[in-house]
Amino acid sequence: MMTGLLDMPWWGIVAYTLLVTHLTIIGVTIYLHRCQAHRALDLHPVVSHVLRLWLWLSTGMETAQWVAVHRKHHAKVETADDPHSPQVYGIRKVMLEGAELYRGAARDPELVAKFSHGCPDDWLERNVYTRHSGKGIYVMMLINVLLLGPIGLTVWAIQMAWIPIMAAGIINGVGHYAGYRKFETADTSTNIVPWGVLIGGEELHNNHHAFASSARFSVQWYEFDVGWLYIRILSALGLARVKKLAPRMVEVPGKGEPDADTVSAVLANRFQVMGQYARSVLLQVYREEVARLDGRKQHLLRRAKALLGREESMLSADARERLDTALRQSDTLARAYDFRQRLKAIWHERSASHERLVQALREWCEEAEASGIASLQEFARRLPRYSMATA
Repeated sequence: MMTGLLDMPWWGIVAYTLLVTHLTIIGVTIYLHRCQAHRALDLHPVVSHVLRLWLWLSTGMETAQWVAVHRKHHAKVETADDPHSPQVYGIRKVMLEGAELYRGAARDPELVAKFSHGCPDDWLERNVYTRHSGKGIYVMMLINVLLLGPIGLTVWAIQMAWIPIMAAGIINGVGHYAGYRKFETADTSTNIVPWGVLIGGEELHNNHHAFASSARFSVQWYEFDVGWLYIRILSALGLARVKKLAPRMVEVPGKGEPDADTVSAVLANRFQVMGQYARSVLLQVYREEVARLDGRKQHLLRRAKALLGREESMLSADARERLDTALRQSDTLARAYDFRQRLKAIWHERSASHERLVQALREWCEEAEASGIASLQEFARRLPRYSMATA
């Protein structure tokens, strides 16, 4: 039987396959996604070029095209202009033909020109990686055959399918279709699992959509972002510099009134604030009202429990009707929900002056404290204590 230069046993070939596919995922998540598309970190030129070379060999993707398609996805998410939304194309098409959707968008020169600013434009990019973008994968095929023998062709086929399945299919498809949501973003993004290993941390897709410019995708203690682990290692070696992370807020004891720092904290951490409001106010009022009511009213409230904290722009017509019907059963719950909407409206006034935003938040807190709803009053007393973390 013919063997390659490495003459590996079967388990060695499996390990080699896992290694090369993992390197490709790392190139996509660290170089293409976090560094190039979102400018969340800077990479040392050597690291940047090694990853760029590897992606040319293992995927044939062009940096400018990948970045442009991804940036358009964020800019036009869940609309007809989103290059790969399962809400538009259907989950089956994105899962099975995600790579074709990507290539179709990447071939649009206007899209690439509009969304690819800041991508590498050096001699190698122009004359090798872009000009000969489809040839690198055949160099990879030859390398595999030389190292492993004929089985290298099978390994190469797995490599060629890895990104279309894992990224174009699972992340772009399942990541906007099924999973858990930590943040109520104005899209259908989900976290597929809390342990981002096989896809380099990209499984934490809802976290990413909430804080797109953050170099770190994990938020909760139980979420593991292996891409962030590698970034930390590179940073410790002086080979990477993190530029952006998700904002954090803290509570300042004794702070009694909203100020400019409160506004900054609430705006930057609006998803966390709304999540806290849903848990500590809406669900508490819901429980009290379910215990107080009976019969049909109680039933209608229970049908809408899961909708109380949802991003309303993402509700279907049926869900919207169920929520409205439930709110009509309880004036107290309807008032608590109205305060939620009014709080949310404050950060949609971003063009307003900071003084105006501070005043709006103060007025909201004063009216909430006068509402007579205990959980809402407690939240209004807590809100002014929010402040941006300094480190």
